[in-house]
Formats: sequence, C-alpha cells, structure tokens
Amino acid sequence: MPRPSDFVGHGAVLNELTRDIATDNVSHAYLFAGPRHLGKMTLARWFAAELLSAGQSEDALERIQHDCERMMHPDLFVLDRLWIAEQCEDWAVIAQTSNAPQQVREKKKVKTDTIGIDDIRALQERLQETASGRYRCCIIRSAERLQSEAANALLKILEEPPAPLVFVFTTQALSSLPATVVSRMRVIRLHPLPHRELMPLLKGVEDEDRQFILHLAQGAPGIVQELREDPEALRSHRLIHSTAISFWRTHSLKERLQILRPLLERGAEADQLLLHLALALREHSSSARASVQALNELAQGLHTNAHRGLVVQRFGMQVS
Repeated sequence: MPRPSDFVGHGAVLNELTRDIATDNVSHAYLFAGPRHLGKMTLARWFAAELLSAGQSEDALERIQHDCERMMHPDLFVLDRLWIAEQCEDWAVIAQTSNAPQQVREKKKVKTDTIGIDDIRALQERLQETASGRYRCCIIRSAERLQSEAANALLKILEEPPAPLVFVFTTQALSSLPATVVSRMRVIRLHPLPHRELMPLLKGVEDEDRQFILHLAQGAPGIVQELREDPEALRSHRLIHSTAISFWRTHSLKERLQILRPLLERGAEADQLLLHLALALREHSSSARASVQALNELAQGLHTNAHRGLVVQRFGMQVS
C-alpha cells in the first residue's frame, strides 16, 4: 500500500487524515472529491490500510499491509472495477482492484458500469460482520456510478452505520451525487497541484517534453506519471495536439469538420481530441469569447443524448 512518502502533494490532506486516526476522531464516512488522476483512490487505499493498522502490534503491521495490498484483509472491502458482461468478465483482472461481492452481476449478466441496488445489498450483508480490529473499511470508487436505488439503499447504512465501519468514497463529479448522501459524509476536496510539486516526477525528462507534459496534465500527478512512463502515449498526445492547433488555425469549414470526425463516436479518441481542442484554444491569448462558448456547448452536447453529428457540425460552423 502507498505510504505518505510515495505521495506527490496533498500534504495537508495526509496530515488531516493521520491526525484523525491519532486523535480517535475518525468520521464514519469520507468523500474524496476532485478531478481525475489526482490520486483519490491511492489516498483512499492508504487511509484504509492506516485505519486497519490502528492499535495493532508492530509484528502485525507487515501482515496487515500485505493483506491490504492483495485485497485479502477480512475488514477491507473495495468496490472498484466491476464485472460487466462482454466487456470485463475476467475475475482475475477484477480481483486486482475489487474484492466486494459481485457474483450477482455475473448471474444477471449486467452490461453497465453502474453500481446497482443488488451490488449494495450484497455488500451490506458483508458489512454487518464483526471486525477483527478497531475498524472495518469499505471503499467505493467513483460514487457517481451509483444508481438512484443503490444510493438510497446506501443512505440507510450511512445514517446508522455499525460502530467500527468507515466508508471512503471517491468522486470526480461531486455535483452529480444526491445531496442527501453527500450531507452524511465528510467531504475532502483534492485540487490540481502546482508545477513545482510535480517537477520531482519529471527528473531526467527533456525540457520540451517536460513542459508539454505539465501543460497537458493540468496539475494531475497521475497523468504526469503515465506520460513519463509511456513514450508512445506522449507521442500520440503530441500528434493530437498538433491536429487541435491546426483546427483553430484553418479557415476551411471542410477541413475543420474532417478534423472533428473522431468526435462522432464516443470513446477515448473523442475525449482526447476534445481535451486538446480546449488546451490549444487556451494557448492563444486572443481567444475569442465566442469560440470558448462554442467549445463549452460542444462538450455539453457530446455528454447528452443529442445527435453527435449535428452537435459537431454546429460547432464547426459556429467557430468558422
């Protein structure tokens, strides 16, 4: 499990959580909120291991760390990667990040990446068991995946949690969670890190690549680490960025619509192009307000059930 020395930034949050344990002021539910790749899940797993180690002998600490790393600790439940029919059916892969019961998903051939009422019911049965130590801990990643019925079922146990149980949720979409659920948790916000805190991750990286990675990461250490360790991904992002720059420079509607073709389909390619369109526009100090507004409308339209082709075409015409 990660240790404080392994973290980049978020020192105040680490100190706050460490102090909670030391002063026996642990809340029954925490919500780590912030954009992607800031380290929310890493922080959650570290905090869980610290909770399960509280009050244990020195001889037991190594075993606890070992069991937590391998999802074998009897007092740790993690709902991260979900079993999804025709997409993620390999239990060995799922077991690398999740150990919460999911057999009902396989039985019902669930095809969505959402957490349903059956998932929460199966989890609740396990959460009623007796703790072997001072605490039990349940981590749920991306709580925005909770369906309405699942959130309501979870609300009941949040209102009257068993004494030793601590929930740790993460979310990158705080506003999408029911207010009734959020109000029963202690919200800890994680923010993008300044460049000076990310620089240690880029030791030995050439200056041009270093500046591009920092620009692309937007304060997220997870993106910095990914691009530092994957030269092919870095080259791919450079290519997409060049394409995005050419979009804003060309006056040809035909060329612009050709560049926007990846947006017609949902997926990583569309998400990356949208990101680089925003970054490339931001690089121009004289960016027209109309272009910024049009890009925002494009992003909103692509995240609805609107016809993607019409949304993309309208954007191409607006900025022309």
